[in-house]
Amino acid sequence: MAYLLSRLRRMIVGLCLCWALTTILILLPPPISPLVPWNLFLTGKWSDAQGDTLIVLGADAVADHLLGLHSYWRTAYAVYEWRQGHYRRIVFSGKDLSGPMRDFAIAHGVPAAAIECEDVAITTREQAERVAAMLRRSSANPTGRIILLTSDFHSRRATATFRRLGVPVEPRPVPDAGKRLNDWSLRWNVFLDLSLETTKTIYYQWHGWLG
Repeated sequence: MAYLLSRLRRMIVGLCLCWALTTILILLPPPISPLVPWNLFLTGKWSDAQGDTLIVLGADAVADHLLGLHSYWRTAYAVYEWRQGHYRRIVFSGKDLSGPMRDFAIAHGVPAAAIECEDVAITTREQAERVAAMLRRSSANPTGRIILLTSDFHSRRATATFRRLGVPVEPRPVPDAGKRLNDWSLRWNVFLDLSLETTKTIYYQWHGWLG
């Protein structure tokens, strides 16, 4: 019994030390935070490319189909991109999200005629499949250069998923996690987002869904 109690105490002390070390690493401020290079890896290569068609991926929602944090920032940056005057149309994608994203964009000056919505897909894979089908159906209205806008930590996986399905997108990530890292109180949320995205990336790679 004494041996078991001793082992249990050592396990508890070890877990507490691991928890403390993880917390310290997570709360470290940029640029020394290990979350920064982790996020940069998940973001992947990108540029400030402009195009003709802007694809915007929805992410989360709150009650009554209101935009969640990630979806809000993606939509807000889509409006900003539109105001630069380069795009001919925007495609919003996401079940129960593309409608609210469209409404937000219209309220901020994007013409309704320039917006298309995909309102069925739930996962990134489904978004890529359904948007790819939409673009193929619109062959009479050429898509031109296609820009994919999503959160920074989601950009590498999303871009690779679209390219795997034959859609030659160019990534235009939103500085989502990158901005939140500047607030120490949000770094745990960033850590969780990066951990979940890494898990999803491994899952997609395992299934051969990444180009």
